[in-house]
Amino acid sequence: MRMLRKLTQTFGVSGRETEINKVITEYVKDYADEISSDGIDNLIVLKKGSGANKKRVMVSMHKDEIGFMIMSIDSDGFLKVRNVGGINVATSVANRIQFRNGTIGVIGFSKGLGELKGGVLDMYVDIGAKSKKDAEKKVKVGDVACYMGDLAKLKNRRVVSKAMDNRIGCYIGIKALLQLENPYHDMYFVFSSQEELGLKGATVASRVVKPDIGIAVDITGSYDTPDSKDGNMKMGEGAAIKVMDKSVICDETLVNTMVRISEENKIKYQMDILPSGGTDAGAMNISNYGVRAGGISIPTRNGHGPNGMVDMKDVEACIELLVKFALAK
Repeated sequence: MRMLRKLTQTFGVSGRETEINKVITEYVKDYADEISSDGIDNLIVLKKGSGANKKRVMVSMHKDEIGFMIMSIDSDGFLKVRNVGGINVATSVANRIQFRNGTIGVIGFSKGLGELKGGVLDMYVDIGAKSKKDAEKKVKVGDVACYMGDLAKLKNRRVVSKAMDNRIGCYIGIKALLQLENPYHDMYFVFSSQEELGLKGATVASRVVKPDIGIAVDITGSYDTPDSKDGNMKMGEGAAIKVMDKSVICDETLVNTMVRISEENKIKYQMDILPSGGTDAGAMNISNYGVRAGGISIPTRNGHGPNGMVDMKDVEACIELLVKFALAK
């Protein structure tokens, strides 16, 4: 769990991803044939394949997390913030956030805590300052913060943390890479940037890698709680093979291949169909002249918030499926 804790607790809000890039690089540098980056902070890690008919496979796991940016500081020292990515007011208010320099604040809501009717712009951040001048000793307009939420173990091998979206995908990608000594295909593990702002990193990386096949590794919903019973995916039911979301309808051949690999290797799996949301698969699918795209997803509760929850048995199934896919002809 040490790697997962390091990945989730490292700062990396969209567009401010230097620290998480360094952490991932340390984990993969001894296992990669080539490592490169680009002007939008994608980290591209190549593991060369040896197959006679090998293809260029881009496995994209976004490393950015959602967060907050200071827009203004009022005379009493409270911070007006905007969202960086999709922020849920209900799971944010009264929680702590931490700025890049370590300053901690608590999210408040200007309309009161009754029904939480309003949006992100109705929130404010209290860092304990007594005035604007006092606050400016610690933060400034344009500073960015992420949620606070340490990694904690729950029952039945389930874990909870901030930034589970999508550091759990990064964890799966790294673990798979560490197991790949001789893949069939050229595997480009792309730890993409700014996914939360519209799949920007994967859009750029696809132009660089020019993949034949694109696979997104990201969280998906878990429809197994009292407030959410409408979907198919459930924690503990295995790797979720993506079929469709708002950004992509996955290549039928890739979906069938992943199902076959799962069944042949007795990997527990389920089908991932999301009514909304999207992943890097959407960007890869329409890149260049069109790319066959699919996805491996991790059922997650409370995905966009400080307490994302996953089942490590599902995570292990995702790792195994990704490894077997890379080895398949």
